[in-house]
Amino acid sequence: MSVPQFDAVIHAPIRLQICALLSPVQHAEFQLVRDQLAVSDSVLSKHLSQLVDADYVVQTRLPFNGRQRMMLSLTKKGRSAFAAHVETLQALASIAAEGG
Repeated sequence: MSVPQFDAVIHAPIRLQICALLSPVQHAEFQLVRDQLAVSDSVLSKHLSQLVDADYVVQTRLPFNGRQRMMLSLTKKGRSAFAAHVETLQALASIAAEGG
């Protein structure tokens, strides 16, 4: 029996949470994601950079009341990778529940 493999880019806890927050929505504001995860701007930016480099997340600056808002979205590749990762985690949990 082979053990399912997970996506190492997504698997880090903060990146997994970012993908989970973005998966049910078209986009979310940077500040909202930061506040939901209770992390600093720099920590979120570091993790977003890895997701952007993997082409899992896209960042878009939009004008708003004379300022710019950073919007985050999962790409099609990111949505597929997150869904596959969740499926793998569920398969691992199933193996554990069956006792190996």
